[in-house]
Amino acid sequence: MSAPKESVWEYPRPPAVEPVAEHVRVEYAGRVVADTRSAFRVLETSHPPVYYLPPDVVPAGLLRPSARRTLCEWKGQAAYWDLVAGGRISREAAWSYPRPLPGYEAIAGFVAFHPSRVDRCLVDGETVVAQPGGFYGGWITSRVTGPFKGAAGTAGW
Repeated sequence: MSAPKESVWEYPRPPAVEPVAEHVRVEYAGRVVADTRSAFRVLETSHPPVYYLPPDVVPAGLLRPSARRTLCEWKGQAAYWDLVAGGRISREAAWSYPRPLPGYEAIAGFVAFHPSRVDRCLVDGETVVAQPGGFYGGWITSRVTGPFKGAAGTAGW
């Protein structure tokens, strides 16, 4: 029996953080760059979930710090990472919150990957579809329904 569908419009604001035991995998340049059953999902109104993976599941040397920083009103300042593997570089393919704001301490240092900037992300064997647009990094699976924020014309949602 499949899991019930989740509408992203029923996700809370401010966002919720929940641990998941799903098998989460990220692939890039012909290799597995992250693989875990110990991730967190961040659930925010109008967005597909973002998966945050423990930093120790990413092999050393694959993530190179980027100068980019952004600010989330809920989670705080995000630091970005370039992914370097197999002679390829994916700029700002990942981000983390080194010192998140109160309520988001569980994801401190955990790494989120932007599905459109890697070759493939999977949740329990299902290939993820990237959230529309280039800014947000939500992971769309058959488990979630939209519409999703991120596409042209949705900035004011």
